[in-house]
Amino acid sequence: MTKLPGAYMRAEIDQAIPAFAEGVRQDLTESVKAAALDKLDTFYTIARGSSDAAANLISYELMAELQKPVTTLPPSVFSLGNGLQLGNAGALIFSQSGGSKDLVSAAIGFKSGGGKTLAITNTPGSPLATETDACVDIKAGLEQAVPATKTVICTIAAGMALLAALKPDYAKACEAAAKAMLASAEAKLEQADEIIEAVKSTPHVYVIGRGCGFGAAQEVALKLKETTAIHAEAYSAAEVLHGPLQLATKPLCVLILDTGEEVSNQSLSLAEERFRSVGANVFRLTPETVGAQGLTPAASSAMLLRALYPVILETALQLGLDPDQPETLSKITVTI
Repeated sequence: MTKLPGAYMRAEIDQAIPAFAEGVRQDLTESVKAAALDKLDTFYTIARGSSDAAANLISYELMAELQKPVTTLPPSVFSLGNGLQLGNAGALIFSQSGGSKDLVSAAIGFKSGGGKTLAITNTPGSPLATETDACVDIKAGLEQAVPATKTVICTIAAGMALLAALKPDYAKACEAAAKAMLASAEAKLEQADEIIEAVKSTPHVYVIGRGCGFGAAQEVALKLKETTAIHAEAYSAAEVLHGPLQLATKPLCVLILDTGEEVSNQSLSLAEERFRSVGANVFRLTPETVGAQGLTPAASSAMLLRALYPVILETALQLGLDPDQPETLSKITVTI
């Protein structure tokens, strides 16, 4: 039987819902102990592509809940550079395949510098997993489409479960997220058709978020580029009103991802107002759009991604593209 374009991606978006619920409910206490994460003062995330967007997203939730610094390190510090002296720090290394050589080098280099390492991957037996102090399985199962969807949502789930192991009270937020995701199985964005037409009719798309929503914005922008070949950029609401606002003098579609963080509301609203005032086609999306409320920012981000992935899929199909296999991409990227 001939595979229909987008069939893998469509199935994996649907599979992401139960997989998220399973992943966010897992007990990662032993992984935390194995990597001594509860003893650490500072965390670094190391990743590329969609995994880096998910890592960025999770880092904001970790900082908000643990009050410990979490920031990103480029893998090239280790694969091309001479490494770092790290002290009482841990690396959270995100990789769906666990096979990227530069991430394996980063794990080895981080440990050589005195730090602890944890792999967050969909492949527990991978080269990355064997080089880290402990490994978390994101439990996404097989993902055949080149653009990651299910594995991104499951990475967020695993990050939330990890936080619950570090801060037990957060387990309540994990359970609420699991229930909300399962309840959204049939939900569809009311604005889906409008967004599809707006994206198809513009050469540029901005995806705007703040806090956890910025990581979600990075992922949405990346998915649009991968699947539709439309130029899309992610911006923090705190930065987009500087030079990037000028692009709105040409046709521009703006997607604002609102994760419900009260501290971000003012900056998101200002961005919405400014872009509308100069004629951009603006859509502001919240978890309430698909019937969810009362979630943490990370859980809200997962909900927004789950709602937008079908929109991106349909946009690609209407443009005559097969989102399962973008022309120039492969599932594992070799980075030098």
